[in-house]
Amino acid sequence: MRKSMFCLIVICILPFFGNAFAEKGPVETVMDGCKKEMETYCKDVKMGEGRMLACLYAHEDKLSGRCEYALYDAAAQLEHAVAALTYVANECKDDLKKYCADIKPGEGSLLNCVDKHDKQVSGRCKQAMKDVELKK
Repeated sequence: MRKSMFCLIVICILPFFGNAFAEKGPVETVMDGCKKEMETYCKDVKMGEGRMLACLYAHEDKLSGRCEYALYDAAAQLEHAVAALTYVANECKDDLKKYCADIKPGEGSLLNCVDKHDKQVSGRCKQAMKDVELKK
């Protein structure tokens, strides 16, 4: 279950936020930490749509400690990102409904909408975005 959630988050959430929450993002963490395994067991796997993670999962009994740690570290980064985004979503929900209801989520469009309405957005929302370093 935990690995499935990790795959889902990597596919659905990470592309929209990139490295907003970590110096080295989860994707880079896994790519660096599991390079040997990806070259050995997954060399013919086409990147994208969680296929590389599925390959690593299929060979989980052969993963090095370094790769296992990289996967753990990436999962922790993603858990932190999800918690931060949940906090921002809760603090900004009224502003999002009021100013951005017609905006389709993804690729930073909601953040751009909030930026566009910066003068009208609540202090709660602005503070939450500062707290999670989405804004300075």
